[in-house]
Amino acid sequence: MAPFEAQGEPPQGVGGQDPKMHFVYLIRSTSRANKTYVGMTEDVECRVSAHNEGHCPSTSRFRPWELITYIAVRSEDQARKLEGYLKTGSGHAFAHKHLWL
Repeated sequence: MAPFEAQGEPPQGVGGQDPKMHFVYLIRSTSRANKTYVGMTEDVECRVSAHNEGHCPSTSRFRPWELITYIAVRSEDQARKLEGYLKTGSGHAFAHKHLWL
């Protein structure tokens, strides 16, 4: 366990400020279980709500959506690379074996 966890304090970023996290998330349609989507955001709850409210053209036809999992990383570049990987053939295989449970 890291020291901040033991003390109940959040991790600190550069200069003592909270680090801004970026998230790669996986959602599944509850109306058509074979429809899935991988995306990235800084606010998972808000982004899933946007999908469910029909604000995203690529997912609006398959509403509602449920959040399956998300992965937090510290940089937008890391999130973009992970999202891109999960959309490749080997990334699909990894996600289906380990994330789409």
